[in-house]
Amino acid sequence: MSWFDPAGVTWTYASRRLIAARLLIGIVPVAVLGAAVGAAAWLLGAHPAASVGCGLAVVAWWAWVVIRQVTAHGWVERQDDLMVKRGRIFRRVTVVPYGRMQYVEVNAGPVARAFSLARVQLHTASPGTDAHLSGVLTEEAARLRDRLTARGEARLAGL
Repeated sequence: MSWFDPAGVTWTYASRRLIAARLLIGIVPVAVLGAAVGAAAWLLGAHPAASVGCGLAVVAWWAWVVIRQVTAHGWVERQDDLMVKRGRIFRRVTVVPYGRMQYVEVNAGPVARAFSLARVQLHTASPGTDAHLSGVLTEEAARLRDRLTARGEARLAGL
């Protein structure tokens, strides 16, 4: 195992519903980009079928990237801290000690609510800490918020 994936850790991954939500949100701009790429290929003399293929390739590549991003996002609650990982090419692991958490915020936009998803944001005194959990089912997000807040208060009281 690597330091990105320590031994003995069972990760909780973002809900697969997040894939559909992100695809729904981004399909219009990506379809426009795909159409622009297809039109550029056609203007440069490509066969119409090849132009359509270029546009569809852009959309397919984007969908593949979204799937890979969502399936790489996970977290684990350990005894003293919360570990969050994300990214496939540029991997990032953030470890937030419970005693450093100031507050935990849960939010969900209209599309996320339609898919029963929420985002859990952890706030610490450090502005450089960007620990968030995307793709959390709404029921679990509320439980997670309460659990993390209780753990943070317990650790903070000991300081």
